[in-house]
Amino acid sequence: MGVSRLDVFYRRLLLTKLFIGGWGKPEDLKRIFEFRKIVGDREKCKALVSEDYPVHIDKTEEQADCHIHDGFFISPLEHLVPGILPPEAIKARFQFIVPKVWKKNRPVCIQLAGTGDHFFWRRRTLMARPMIKEAGIASLLLENPYYGYRKPKDQLRSSLKNVSDLFVMGGALILESTALLRWLEREGYWPLGMTGISMGGYMASLAVTNWPKPIPLVPCLSWSTASSVFTTGVLSKAVNWSQLEKQYAVNSVYEKEIIQLLEYCGADSFKMGPEPWRRSSSLDLDNFPEGFSMTSDQTFIAGRSPGVDGAHNRHQAADRRYHLVSALGYRGASSDLPSSSPRREKTESTRFCRPSLHVESISFMKGVMDECTHMANFSVPVDTSLIIVVQAKEDAYVPRAGVLSLQEIWPGCEVRYLSGGHISAYLFKQNVFRFSAFL
Repeated sequence: MGVSRLDVFYRRLLLTKLFIGGWGKPEDLKRIFEFRKIVGDREKCKALVSEDYPVHIDKTEEQADCHIHDGFFISPLEHLVPGILPPEAIKARFQFIVPKVWKKNRPVCIQLAGTGDHFFWRRRTLMARPMIKEAGIASLLLENPYYGYRKPKDQLRSSLKNVSDLFVMGGALILESTALLRWLEREGYWPLGMTGISMGGYMASLAVTNWPKPIPLVPCLSWSTASSVFTTGVLSKAVNWSQLEKQYAVNSVYEKEIIQLLEYCGADSFKMGPEPWRRSSSLDLDNFPEGFSMTSDQTFIAGRSPGVDGAHNRHQAADRRYHLVSALGYRGASSDLPSSSPRREKTESTRFCRPSLHVESISFMKGVMDECTHMANFSVPVDTSLIIVVQAKEDAYVPRAGVLSLQEIWPGCEVRYLSGGHISAYLFKQNVFRFSAFL
């Protein structure tokens, strides 16, 4: 199956870069990985969010067909991992859209936001109000951290500044969804379900892994892990690999310490063998950072998973970092090398072609993404028969090749495929997403 040309074309129209700040602070990544071990096990986190966690409604607006309640609460993540959220994101905001007249029971669907879905207008217009009209289902729209009112002042539009921001967003939404589900139960709403499109579908999936009861889930245009999105999907072209590679080369903590904390070791883990891009018989020069050039005395060195065997020699590691830093045009790199390193003899102006830096950075990206986003690293939902996954056959944003399928991770779930790609499905298949949520 090929990929959608519309997906590829649409991606080329977007000029902003992702992760311009880099990987995130090493100490933040360490705290996030430790917290993932807790939220990844449903039994360990049953008491993280209390049954009576405070949720507030501060505004109500009456419409012709519904009432729209605006509410807020403090993200439980701020209590559990203090300071990990940006100040703007600590207060979680939501919009609760309920029908004036209930048809049967009082069903509510929590909808999480996809990439670029700031505030509530898009979900309210395309999903929530039609769901009231068509099925009498209320919607609770939670605003993602780093979006809308919760967007940091130094963040450009929807482009997360650091890789770690995505993991913080996921951890926050797991706990915030739990707080809202508990609140809805207290208020007598039933049945409850969750959905989302693209990143929203992925985050909804994470949240359901943590809920201790059977609950319907309809993740649309999402899959089992975010690693393929940022390493092989069209969004990988938007990643600021140059900045990530510089940080990986200069700060040895990523290679020496962070990588040792990665526990995910499924069949599609970067630890389990050569990745597809390493098995390739040809190198994709378009993916190398700007500034690389080939000269007659330079050779390509095949990449390897850094730190997998844990047997890196100190001098070799330092020598490699010099190679990587030099390739990116850094000055003063030789000062970190042992005196015995032959690379010290190279002049600082010499630029080395180190394609393996890009490969190692991709491998590291896959490792950290799988650690914090792979569904196999979280508990299996209580009742997988209540899950309907809606996928686009030619999705270029969410590649399914090379990663475990949701059917393998969640036996019993149903997967439905739409023709076309990610963008066309989002633009023209909203009715299918709504219909799937009704069932």
